[in-house]
Amino acid sequence: MERAPNLSKPLLTPDAERQRNATFVIVLFHLVGLMGFIVLAFSVLFLKIVPWHLLLMTGIIIYNHKQPHLKLMLFALIIFTLGFCSEYIGVHTGYLFGNYTYGQTLGKKLLDIPLLIGINWFLLIYSTGVLMQRSRIKNIFLRVISGALLLVLLDFFIEPIAIHFDYWHWVNNNIPLKNYLCWFLISGGMLIIFEKFKFEKQNKAPVALLMMQFLFFMVLGLIY
Repeated sequence: MERAPNLSKPLLTPDAERQRNATFVIVLFHLVGLMGFIVLAFSVLFLKIVPWHLLLMTGIIIYNHKQPHLKLMLFALIIFTLGFCSEYIGVHTGYLFGNYTYGQTLGKKLLDIPLLIGINWFLLIYSTGVLMQRSRIKNIFLRVISGALLLVLLDFFIEPIAIHFDYWHWVNNNIPLKNYLCWFLISGGMLIIFEKFKFEKQNKAPVALLMMQFLFFMVLGLIY
């Protein structure tokens, strides 16, 4: 008698299930955070947990990265350092981005720069790099250019919300064109570094993170 097929096998591999769970958490926390920013009664509380949200997203991205993590951690350290140094030059000289200062929303500062800004650079570069890797763009140069333009577009949506919620502030509330030019050049340079690092880049979680970042700031931009 022919044996019935084994129907007890899991529909998802452990890696796929982990990716799905991570995507669910990323979407959930961004939607909850979005409502927290919209409802004025909760906005003060949600602003205080912005740093913890960034740390949670970082933990999710790293946890869902395939082994080994050593190259990823080295990449993260390089991007953190470059991002922090770029912001230091920007805040203290105005040569990069323009004349701006950081508020209190991003948490603890070192030399007037939030420590989490380096982590934010890592999240954005890694997420965008993975998205470009998953795209149909085969040429590295085109992937880097496309990714840098995508991050400039994201910054365009972030800027008014960042000012409104005390992430950072521009002198005379004037966002210079140089800000977007520097975003493009610095992001492009970091994406080149991403391309040169040889580690698994098919993690789906950062793609969800980048999409939710766009949704988060675009919706808030329509409201505020």
